[in-house]
Amino acid sequence: MAVPVVYVDVPPALEAELFGDGLEQGLRGIGRLVRKGDGGGRLQADVLVTGWGSEPLPERLAPEDNLRLVVHSAGTIRSLVPQALLSRGVRASQASAGMAQSVAELALYMTIARLRDLDRIDRVMAGAHDWRGADFGLARTLADSTVGVIGASRVGRAYLQLSVAAGSEVLVYDPYLDEQEAKRLGARLVPLETLLGQSTVVALHAPVRRETRHMLDAPRLALIPDGGVVVNTARSALVDTDALLAEVRSGRLSAALDVFDDEPLPLDSEWWQLPNVLLTPHLGARTWHSRRAQGSIAVDEVRRYLTGRDLRHEVLPETYDLMA
Repeated sequence: MAVPVVYVDVPPALEAELFGDGLEQGLRGIGRLVRKGDGGGRLQADVLVTGWGSEPLPERLAPEDNLRLVVHSAGTIRSLVPQALLSRGVRASQASAGMAQSVAELALYMTIARLRDLDRIDRVMAGAHDWRGADFGLARTLADSTVGVIGASRVGRAYLQLSVAAGSEVLVYDPYLDEQEAKRLGARLVPLETLLGQSTVVALHAPVRRETRHMLDAPRLALIPDGGVVVNTARSALVDTDALLAEVRSGRLSAALDVFDDEPLPLDSEWWQLPNVLLTPHLGARTWHSRRAQGSIAVDEVRRYLTGRDLRHEVLPETYDLMA
């Protein structure tokens, strides 16, 4: 019987961060590892390991293609693996669970920084060397803030639990979450409009779908109380950027953003100029913890498949649209 082929379609530097020598060790005795330049195509392999920068797959395989499983070592597979391919029998798994803690911690840091004006204080002190000019008055804490979490994804749950641990009252909106599970997480399940109207902080952790695109439009942003903070480490398309920009420009709301409509953020973007916005360059999962957790999940999924065990992180055709 032929030894199954596992094709790694990940840039060498990223592969080293994700796996170290874990792939070689994980496949010992059960599979053969190949990379670009080793010969053969990625669709002819039994298993394809992908990552950031991998080319999207076709909706159909050719008769000579052997591909049976795609293991994505990063977040969502939706820009990489067409749903039609899953419906035709190719299986897929993604390692987004390994990113959850790192992204949640960034979102929590951004939340605290905006509540305390820490980013603006830092800019004044570092730029103007102005101690007294960096005093913007009394700030808020998480413990006296109501945090609204939109989307009980893996990241959303991790952020929610960090907020609960800090003493926040937490509201959550997710049409796929029930009251009992929300209570178990330490949150109160509410309609979206209720969440927006009662939250000091609104944190986005939902996937982009037809019904969630621009879910925070101008009328909904207007529901957030004066002085509220919008934190988005999920997807820019969840928010009407022009409407949020108008609210932040007016000073009524502030924002902390790790994702943008155009990335990298254009040099002429107004976001650079606003004093009440914290910007980071889409680095939520850029930690050693995330990389190694993602790599460990991917290796385990490959081993499980090749040894006939159930996958732990499989994306099914019916759950495809729910994955962030």
